[in-house]
Amino acid sequence: MKKRKVISVLLAAAMITGMISGCGNSGDAESKTDASDAGAEAEGKVYYLNFKPEADEQWQALAEEYTAETGVPVTVLTAASGEYEKTLKSEMAKTEAPTLFQVNGPVGLAGWKDYCYDMTDSDIAKGLTDESFALKDGDKTLGVAYVVENYGIIYNKVLLEEAGYTADDITGFDSFKKVAEDITARKDELGFSAFTSAGMDGSSDWRFKTHLANLPIYYEYQDEGIDNTDAIKGTYLENYRQIWDLYINNATCEPALLSTKTGDDAVAEFVTEEAVFYQNGTWAMTDIADVGEENIGILPIYIGVDGEEEQGVCTGTENYWCVNSKAAEEDIQATLDFMNWCVTSDAGVEAMCNEMGFVIPFEGNLESSNVLVNEANAYLEAGKTPVTWNFSTMPSEEWKNGVGSALTAYAADQTDEKWDAVVTAFVDGWATEAAAAK
Repeated sequence: MKKRKVISVLLAAAMITGMISGCGNSGDAESKTDASDAGAEAEGKVYYLNFKPEADEQWQALAEEYTAETGVPVTVLTAASGEYEKTLKSEMAKTEAPTLFQVNGPVGLAGWKDYCYDMTDSDIAKGLTDESFALKDGDKTLGVAYVVENYGIIYNKVLLEEAGYTADDITGFDSFKKVAEDITARKDELGFSAFTSAGMDGSSDWRFKTHLANLPIYYEYQDEGIDNTDAIKGTYLENYRQIWDLYINNATCEPALLSTKTGDDAVAEFVTEEAVFYQNGTWAMTDIADVGEENIGILPIYIGVDGEEEQGVCTGTENYWCVNSKAAEEDIQATLDFMNWCVTSDAGVEAMCNEMGFVIPFEGNLESSNVLVNEANAYLEAGKTPVTWNFSTMPSEEWKNGVGSALTAYAADQTDEKWDAVVTAFVDGWATEAAAAK
């Protein structure tokens, strides 16, 4: 595997410093910036369009707490899963538009940079543990990452052991395939399947058309020594096919039924112990906590690439806060104060790190109580190379939808012709959408 780019090294270093050892604590952070005093003097209001439905309850509570402490009104609207961009466009067209929103990286920023306030001199930007967590346009800081996350193959340790295996038996795609297919061969005897359903409705398909698709993109970028492209080659799409085949042919339902399966179905199947493996990320811990923290682990997503035994889980962010530059000046300042309070105050850090389960790229980050985060950190401690999140370079939502539709059609009819349609959507669709964005 080729050496990573400098930014990837910085990411890993920042993760190790800020996540494993836990940089400081919320008390230390608050002593540096008295956010409550700043907020108490602030005028204006905050309107946050939240991207994460799973954290809606916590954000609503945190907004109320901030308002009670400072008197600054904070409204939180949470977009439905898969509907953020649509909701953002709708809300931005209103007189009372969001003052705080998010983009997913360079591609998302390209469409919204005219609405992004330059945060270069703000406390929130200066508080980042590493400059790689700032989303730049030239010298301007137009976005700041507010959470660093991991995803991979979540698994039930007890069920895996009942099948006669442990995580140590899975070190690459071949061993993963052996375990999954053996479980399938004995599923009636064991009473469970290898994988949860790979639902392809809007609440679930992002796990495969975006997160799983990151793997072939990541390895191609590594080969080419790049971090973006207008023309993906599709070098590793056969690897994408074999991991998709493994998921859909060793799951709780027939592949033809995936178009009707949802994210809730997958969660329910995992929690009720109908399946051993479930592709998702650290953010899913609250959904699956009933399995028991001691019974949950996470594996890298192996797709059969040389050297992948040295691979860790997928680590990065597509969550960058942006401040609406079109908002009133007092609302911009109120929003900056609220953001900084969230990552420096005791209440904000506690909510983000423990209640939401986030790893925040700021000095106040707490050692995580999320077992999936800590398992992901163990790969770093063992010297494994985290897979960077490259899906923020996917050219458009339309591209993702094209790949998702083709994957669904292939699942129902697993022929070479149908897979060729996936390749076309992936490669030709990328070029078309990248050109359209120019």
